Amino acid sequence: MNDALIVTLLSVVPKNLGSKLQGWAGRLGLSRLIIRWYVNRYGVDTTEMIGTPEDYDTLQDFFVRPLKPDARPVDPAPDALVSPCDAMVYAYGRLPEDGVLPLETGLPLDAVELVGGDPRYRGGGFAVLYLSPKDYHRVHHPLDGQTVGLRYLPGQLWPVFPEATRRIPNLFARNERMAVLVDTPQAGRVAVVLVGAYGVGRISVPFAELESNTGHPAAYQGYSPPIPAHRGAELGRFNLGSTVILLTEPGAVRWELEIGADIKVGQRIATVGPFAEPTHPADGGRVDPGFDDAEQSTPLLGEVTAATTLAGVPQEE
Repeated sequence: MNDALIVTLLSVVPKNLGSKLQGWAGRLGLSRLIIRWYVNRYGVDTTEMIGTPEDYDTLQDFFVRPLKPDARPVDPAPDALVSPCDAMVYAYGRLPEDGVLPLETGLPLDAVELVGGDPRYRGGGFAVLYLSPKDYHRVHHPLDGQTVGLRYLPGQLWPVFPEATRRIPNLFARNERMAVLVDTPQAGRVAVVLVGAYGVGRISVPFAELESNTGHPAAYQGYSPPIPAHRGAELGRFNLGSTVILLTEPGAVRWELEIGADIKVGQRIATVGPFAEPTHPADGGRVDPGFDDAEQSTPLLGEVTAATTLAGVPQEE
């Protein structure tokens, strides 16, 4: 079905209810009958998981399947910020000074609204990482530090494929999301934002009982004392696929990413600073022009090189 048509149809149907029903169906015992079909349909790599597809009681259990202990080595370098998830790199760069990516980037995003009002990320770094149906669906800490807070922000559950992000202003900050806030010695406060999408039954984190898409109002949970966060340790889970957005303070990191690339948990994706602030305006980020949300994470229009910027200004050095 045409992506634009899907967006139009979802504008008039109850997206959150539809996602709840899909999540409910995925928790039924009968759903185990389609696990093998799902593996073949989306090309899931079963060699790296614990057990076999037949060992899982429900489709949801399979979505959050654990991996073998050595499947995701974590980069040991002290200055490495590692990927929190298996994903495709959809966008990355430096935010403008107001924290808002403009419409012409193809990814209109208000970072302050995304995390519930914290202005510290204006002019900072961002990376948008898309989890496709084939991917491992657990999210991990990108740095050592201390988890100081969890902010839950209810919202809609729009799909997150490119046509939707272009048509729905500030989509990621309109969708339901959980922002995990981690204070790190190298990079200041890092926000790891788990964004819901249509079909994502639940988002959960191991240090809170709260689950998304259950009718819970907006909430903030501060942790005193903070909860130790270890690079590579589990941070949360998607009960299907969606998007993780990393936000960092100004000058904290230098991204080492490539648009359209598949990345894995524990893989180095940035060098931690501090770096001198650039004198030129923010670059507005780099955005993948499109990918097949229903299939794999391959860009439809080819790879956009890391040297390409929509605003014509290079990434901070």
